[in-house]
Amino acid sequence: MSIDVIVLAAGQGSRMKSTLPKVMHPLAGQPLLRHVLNSAAQLQDARLHLVVGHGGDQLVDYIQSETISAQPIQIAWQREQLGTGHAVAQALPACAKDSVVLILYGDVPLTPSSLLNSMVSVAQQGDLALLTVNLADPAGYGRILRSPVGDVVAIVEHKDATDAQKAIAEVNTGIMAVKAEALADWLPRLSANNAQGEYYLTDIIAMAAEEGVRIRALQPQAEEEVQGVNTRSQLAALERWYQMRQAQALMAAGVSLADPQRFDLRGSLKHEIDISIDINCVFEGEVILEEGVVIGPNCLIRNSHIGAYTRIEANSVIEGAQVGAQATIGPFARLRPGTDLATQTRIGNFVEVKKSVIGRGSKVNHLSYIGDAQIGSEVNIGAGTITCNYDGVNKSLTEIEDGAFIGSNTALVAPVKVGANATVGAGSTLNKAVEAGQLAVARAKQRNLDNWTRPTKREK
Repeated sequence: MSIDVIVLAAGQGSRMKSTLPKVMHPLAGQPLLRHVLNSAAQLQDARLHLVVGHGGDQLVDYIQSETISAQPIQIAWQREQLGTGHAVAQALPACAKDSVVLILYGDVPLTPSSLLNSMVSVAQQGDLALLTVNLADPAGYGRILRSPVGDVVAIVEHKDATDAQKAIAEVNTGIMAVKAEALADWLPRLSANNAQGEYYLTDIIAMAAEEGVRIRALQPQAEEEVQGVNTRSQLAALERWYQMRQAQALMAAGVSLADPQRFDLRGSLKHEIDISIDINCVFEGEVILEEGVVIGPNCLIRNSHIGAYTRIEANSVIEGAQVGAQATIGPFARLRPGTDLATQTRIGNFVEVKKSVIGRGSKVNHLSYIGDAQIGSEVNIGAGTITCNYDGVNKSLTEIEDGAFIGSNTALVAPVKVGANATVGAGSTLNKAVEAGQLAVARAKQRNLDNWTRPTKREK
């Protein structure tokens, strides 16, 4: 039996106080909506449908710019905000008549695909699968009504509930799975005769019970798995819960975190054992850490591969870089995209490297900029060295061969080449090649003037 997943994302989200659609606010570096779609896309052969309304054009642009599932995501518009039942009705015509329909919400990001798969399995057996959760404070949620023998018979929304019903702790998450043919029968029969004047999807529970359809309530392992986001405060709380769960998984797999509460993973982190990560480190995109990597506090690593036993000192930023084994980076270093460091390299404090290859054992220790460069092995680059790679129009290459020594405060005006074991005197500005083994000194001749009068401060 085929699966159609309808994701509701038409609401305004006014409590977020934002021009950005609520479902586009990020959690762990990805929009809330992306988390939902990613989970749905893991269901085998599922077709995805997205119901949009407020800010719908932004959502459509995002969906069209991303690769989320093997099949295109179908878009349905809810032009008027008339409730969840009305929203589902906008997407139902595009669903297969013999499918199971799974209904999700774009602002409920962390429901695991394993739980969704269980719900689909229940619906494929002809039952209605309903996801519920018990809350210490159920205020605002629809309450689950059960018969004297414990069967689910209805859901009553908070605003329509009696005082006795408001005391019920089991609440509706809104997530359900049911056969499409049943939805096609029930949705046209919904009424807006309620406090909100909306067509509640939850009213189909009572219809199902009246018709003898078994309603099976499933529950998550943690309430955060079904937590919706309506405010920035709720988003921040869910972010911390999610990050703590990721931190615990990493520690169980051999990664040491100085403080798991001060750790953020906003992508994927592949790692080997005996990794040590200090406080306030952020990982974005796809990051690989090999065995024995040590990362100091306050570092950002994005889309990079860090080799075994490399040490990254405090306050360093690494993006789009390949770093070899036993390297030392920082503190306060920046590696930009295209940086490729070999084994045992050293990039020191306040050094920026961009789109450059630096060979085995080479050092750039202090206050330097290396851009569009090809640097050999065992090269020493002194403090304040700059590769002048940009002429205002084009980028040019600087080549420094094995064993060269570049003195402090040197400007290498590309394109330029320094040969193997050559030496460049401190304070030089080079715009011509230096052959292997040569000493190059390119600076103005020093003049010492006698009888020179030091300027004095003028009186006002």
